[in-house]
Amino acid sequence: MKTRIVQVDENNIDRKAVREAGEIIRRGGLVAFPTETVYGLGGDALNPASSRKIYEAKGRPSDNPLIVHIAEWEALAALVKKVPEEAVKLAEAFWPGPLTMILEKSDLVPRETTGGLDTVAVRMPSHKTALAFIRAAGGYVAAPSANRSGRPSPTVAKYVVQDLDGRIDMILDGGDVELGLESTIVDLTDRAPIILRPGYITRQMLEKVLGRVEEDVTILRDDSGQAPKAPGMKYRHYAPKGELMIVSGPEEKVADYINVQLDLWRSKNKKTGVIATDATINTYRADVCKSAGSRLDESSIGRKLYRILREFDDESVEIIYSESFEGAGVGQAVMNRLLKAAGHRVTELK
Repeated sequence: MKTRIVQVDENNIDRKAVREAGEIIRRGGLVAFPTETVYGLGGDALNPASSRKIYEAKGRPSDNPLIVHIAEWEALAALVKKVPEEAVKLAEAFWPGPLTMILEKSDLVPRETTGGLDTVAVRMPSHKTALAFIRAAGGYVAAPSANRSGRPSPTVAKYVVQDLDGRIDMILDGGDVELGLESTIVDLTDRAPIILRPGYITRQMLEKVLGRVEEDVTILRDDSGQAPKAPGMKYRHYAPKGELMIVSGPEEKVADYINVQLDLWRSKNKKTGVIATDATINTYRADVCKSAGSRLDESSIGRKLYRILREFDDESVEIIYSESFEGAGVGQAVMNRLLKAAGHRVTELK
């Protein structure tokens, strides 16, 4: 298969390209497209064969649910058995935007799309090209991140090309995404709303709308091995090719520990890398040091994380150490992704 790459600009929508991409989806093909979070790999959410193609193209386990992307509020009613009051409130507050809601699915949604579950994950992105594409595709686009399974999610199209060239029909190249981390996922099918994946829509923001909101216990620790109810819960995700380890603790102790480890790895002729901050980057002796930004701006760290992990791959870095980025807001989402990428390998210093 030859993958066609088309440049697009959300401030000047290329209607011809969007129509062509939509037709590919309607015919059962696959198109990668930009959203405000990361690039998505789109197929027809109501076509079981399309969902199977997505799993195949990504090398993704088929019990890992896909998110259905919609462009109109009215489209939600067809996908679910009922629209609860909590969903209405969340949509009014955060749609279009980086929030995914899990609800009881209707018979319209095939189990191939939901990973065999009776629930469906739905979101409405805010990216203008994404919305135009979804409408052109028929209004229901299943889309995980546009990368090979387990790899860092792409925030620029060149990494979509790197992972999926020759596996999908088209890539809509919209340049850099805005946010750089996947959507927050909230399950509305339990006794209380529960966050299954953190993102830019934080617990505090959700609680202002709904009152009490709970968090899944696996967000910042290894999971239970149960079937995942949402993307990113069960399997190792977001991982660079090199071995990634996280070090947590007082700043000076973290730097000293990492530098000792870097010296040991270099003595074994391993190329080393460090993920640090603007304030600490000059304290490390790695072959490649990259700053994720300032701890005072968690959103900036979120935007840079996946690009940094991909750049380490580009530079053939074999051993990577990262500072820890705990935080109650977006920092929690960053830490969630880092832990998944590192396989929960964390050294805690006192």
